[in-house]
Amino acid sequence: MKNSIFIFLILLPIISLAHDGEDHGNAKKAAATSVGYFSSETISDKYELLMKYATIAPGKEGTLRLFISNYNTNRPVDSATIELSVSGNPNIKLSVNRLDTGIYEIRGIFPEKRNYNIAINISSLLGADLLLFKDIAIGKELPSESVAQETEHKHWYQSSWLYGMIGLLIGLLFMFLVMKKRNRKITAFLLLMLCLIPSAKYYDAQAHEGHDEAGARAGSLSSAFIVEKESQFLFSILTEKVSLNDLNQSVQVLGTVVPSPQGRAVIQTPQTGKIVSLRVNVGQRVSAGQVLAIVEQQVDAGTQIDIFTQRNTVDAEYNAAKAQYERLQSIEDIAAKKDVTEAKARYETATRNKRLFDANTSTNMRSTKMITLTAPINGIVGTFNYSMGAVLNSGETLFDITNLDKVYLEAQVFAPYTNELKNLQKVTASSNIQGDTAQYLLKMLSSAQTVSEENQAQRVIFEIIRPNGQFRIGENINVRLFTKNRVRQIIVPAQAVTEVNGKPAVFIKDNAEQYSISYVSKGESNNKRIAIIKGTEQGERVVMSNVYQMKTIYLNQ
Repeated sequence: MKNSIFIFLILLPIISLAHDGEDHGNAKKAAATSVGYFSSETISDKYELLMKYATIAPGKEGTLRLFISNYNTNRPVDSATIELSVSGNPNIKLSVNRLDTGIYEIRGIFPEKRNYNIAINISSLLGADLLLFKDIAIGKELPSESVAQETEHKHWYQSSWLYGMIGLLIGLLFMFLVMKKRNRKITAFLLLMLCLIPSAKYYDAQAHEGHDEAGARAGSLSSAFIVEKESQFLFSILTEKVSLNDLNQSVQVLGTVVPSPQGRAVIQTPQTGKIVSLRVNVGQRVSAGQVLAIVEQQVDAGTQIDIFTQRNTVDAEYNAAKAQYERLQSIEDIAAKKDVTEAKARYETATRNKRLFDANTSTNMRSTKMITLTAPINGIVGTFNYSMGAVLNSGETLFDITNLDKVYLEAQVFAPYTNELKNLQKVTASSNIQGDTAQYLLKMLSSAQTVSEENQAQRVIFEIIRPNGQFRIGENINVRLFTKNRVRQIIVPAQAVTEVNGKPAVFIKDNAEQYSISYVSKGESNNKRIAIIKGTEQGERVVMSNVYQMKTIYLNQ
């Protein structure tokens, strides 16, 4: 048993040196990253310029790629006039050729192996500017080659197997000495201390060297990441320079489009009958007074007898009034003036009654009666409930007419937002029909008169100013109530804020090809802008378009 313990203590340095099978040489090799190009950048208040190039041999024609973009928006600058010169070397000639929007190719021959400064005079719609590229390294090899050689080459005295063999020999020597000693407990304790000290030191050195470089990079995402300029131009990654601004506070509520009092009419038949003519089609625009349909009413025998009786009564009254008036006219000289006036009035009344009765019954003396249905308002004809030849009962709806040129909006405002109605600056809404994204102004017609029994929301009526037929009756839309209250904070576009790992974040441009993610705390917002309480600073360039692509690039790093 004692011999087994001694053997374990002897092998302990070897186990410690092995470090659980991890290969630190491979960890270093994984940490080494390959750099495919050199780069140099220069900026001004108008432009951001980036120069990218590979190894350029002295005395031979070299190629450099120039990227020109707007400093504030990162939008590529095209059709720029460019003049290049090498500082201190006026004899070096550089030519410029446009490759794509915002991308230019520069060619030239540099005679010596050293760093050059290139001055660029640029003129475009943004204005004229003079910038300087510093330390363009001519003849310098890319660092990826030297790094690869260093990681692949390993000295013999750095091998862990060498340290293991030395530890084994030391262990055997101490075992030989222990077997010669009488007090083996004290010797074993000393042996344990001597074996652990060097292995712990070596383990600490190996762990620090390997895990700090490779493990730290692989274990978590860095806040900074690289997006090459070609990808920025391809995905139209645009930025906006943020600053302190005033933001009108706003509240979003749900609204439903309802017709105005003169915006909807229901076409019904007053009597039972059959549809014999339809003069309009579904979706047709009609005007007030236009004939829509004709309904044939069936008249029974009893109704016909009543009509004839009424007709005879009207005719008898008309004939009697006419005869009396004509008799008094013949003796007007001796007749009383009062009698003549009364006879004339009776005759005129009988004439009007007969004319009205004849107009209504001229075509209805038979067993049928024609009823004409006309449009009461201007609008568009809706869906038909009955077709040609169908029999309608009295009061049944044939179709409806809707005028979308004037519609109302019924918004549900909950109790916490009712105070905002007293301090309104403007109210806007947008329709989701047909992809319309325009903002429409609203005018409040009536404050809450009723409260919904379901959710206790107050119903406020708004009128949509110039709806242009974009809203549909019954459509649910979001209404934005802007108040006069203002907050002064860092303001960013609403589309610039995204969620990463469940937290709101924005992407900030640090350099020409370097971006970083910043988690933010959001404040007040409206449908276009968001106030940022914490996470961004004034003057930073925040990505405001194609944020999804930036999020994908960041998560895939």
